[in-house]
Amino acid sequence: MRRPRLIYAIGVATATLAFMTGGVAAASSGHQAAPAAAPATAIKHLVVIFDENISFDHYFGTYPFAPNPAGEPAFHSLAATPTVNGLYSNIGTSGPTGPLLSSNPNGSNPKRLDHNDPMTCDQGHGYSSEQLAADHGAEDAYPANTGKNTTLDTCLTGLTFNGKPEPIPAGAHSNFAVLDYYDGNTVTALWNYAQHYAMSDNYFGTTYGPSTLGALNVSASNTYGAICGPASATFGNGTCLPPAGLNVGNPLLSNIKAGAAMPAGPGTTVGDADPTFDICSYLPSSDGGDNKTAAATLTMGGNNIGVELSTANLTWGWFEGGFDHGFVPGHGTKPTTAQICSQSHKNVGSTSVTDYVPHHEPFQFYASTANPMHRPPASVAMIGHTDQANHQYDIADFFAAVSASNMPQVSFLKAPAYQDGHAGYSDPLDEQTWLANTINRIEASKQWPSTAIVVTYDDSDGWYDSILGPLLTQSQTGLDDLTAAGDCGSQASQVPENSSHLLEQGRCGVGPRLPFLLISPWAKKNFVGSSFADQSSVDRFIEFNWHLPVLGNGAADAAAGSIVPMFSFGKTASNGTLFINPSTGEPESKP
Repeated sequence: MRRPRLIYAIGVATATLAFMTGGVAAASSGHQAAPAAAPATAIKHLVVIFDENISFDHYFGTYPFAPNPAGEPAFHSLAATPTVNGLYSNIGTSGPTGPLLSSNPNGSNPKRLDHNDPMTCDQGHGYSSEQLAADHGAEDAYPANTGKNTTLDTCLTGLTFNGKPEPIPAGAHSNFAVLDYYDGNTVTALWNYAQHYAMSDNYFGTTYGPSTLGALNVSASNTYGAICGPASATFGNGTCLPPAGLNVGNPLLSNIKAGAAMPAGPGTTVGDADPTFDICSYLPSSDGGDNKTAAATLTMGGNNIGVELSTANLTWGWFEGGFDHGFVPGHGTKPTTAQICSQSHKNVGSTSVTDYVPHHEPFQFYASTANPMHRPPASVAMIGHTDQANHQYDIADFFAAVSASNMPQVSFLKAPAYQDGHAGYSDPLDEQTWLANTINRIEASKQWPSTAIVVTYDDSDGWYDSILGPLLTQSQTGLDDLTAAGDCGSQASQVPENSSHLLEQGRCGVGPRLPFLLISPWAKKNFVGSSFADQSSVDRFIEFNWHLPVLGNGAADAAAGSIVPMFSFGKTASNGTLFINPSTGEPESKP
């Protein structure tokens, strides 16, 4: 196992892993080149499932070994399954062993969380706290920073699963909860997908920080461009004036009908904030917050991948649970705005959770791609095309499109909150139910033979991970602490620049390591990729496959690592379908 180390890269512009595969170079910035008539690969449909708050080691640290205790779903690895750069040095007959499991530098050793312990406490995952947890690359300061010094006893006490109190693992009452992990007896579906398709153990968040940053990085490869936002969530910009209303009189919304991009602002997003262009931001929030004014919301300017897809006349959409109840004219009863923003479900801990979380929807931060009033598509046939929904949809709209064999060329999927995997209000079992049902449905569709599904995450939640990624994007602000107080690297020359050659501070990265799976008939089977990639690599694949320009203005996609090595593009696809039981995570013969 490789130990964590801090790598000082020579900057985004000259990163060692540029997007070069099979002689195909990265596209240059600008809009001069017309899109090609066909995608560059066999992939005609890309589905990006973007779940919440998991580090790589939290789900895959002991892959592919699972102890298979009685009463838990079983996982048995296939022959010649690759190991990963995880928590162990060796896997013997009794299981994984190594110093990170037996003498961890964080003050207690990682403990396996049982299948009966799906609900856990949320960890701290702020921009600064995650840097402090990394401790200059030693990865030994998690409990005091992201873990809040919370023991497993405190973390699990009071939580229930199937109506029963969750048990504390034997001998782990005083263990720091932030270090603990699940394995193939709980995240069974994900481990089975990894067995039959491809995964990466060298994929990272583009920057440090929480959900909003990850959502912006996967949709725009950049957290810079904030026009206004609260001081708690932005660096280098001002606050917004309260709007006169979302429908009329709000100058911030003047460009939405035209679909024009507002110029990038001077600030960087460094924390969570709800989007200005979303009616649900102004109602009581899903986490119990008060009604907001625009002074408490975030407005982003500049480019994003949705703008480029629309410009190239490609079909696309962001589909999120609870966005509009999946209402399409002629199908069901139109919900009221209050209903749209308050739809909820109960998780396996019997807690009711509001489905829609505004700050998880990145395209609502941009006037060019927002659907402020959550208007439905004009028809199922219009899903993916530009109409009143402006490419922002409910997750039910995606399933309607799949059933109609009308899957957009690029789809971003966000589960309803209780099923998105976020500790504190969701869990791996609810997440597994949603993942398996969704992927089964895609695999059973007519468009599956030309589809690739990516499963990845917005941030690590602060859960422990043993590997520090390369330092590609430096920053020197009072919020940075990766290499020294006030520093994420000390070289201002390595801070990314915008199009006017001004520094984009506050983008320290890459951030924590995250899970990444590629599920496709064209994915390599039982493959663990070690090529470097990060959240902006998703945008880079979209650009490569559909002949789009890079996003520009200092965005990370221009030098992103490639996910193409995880595919096997031959004359025929090398993989078939793998249907998963949503309850157990184990393979089954049909959905």
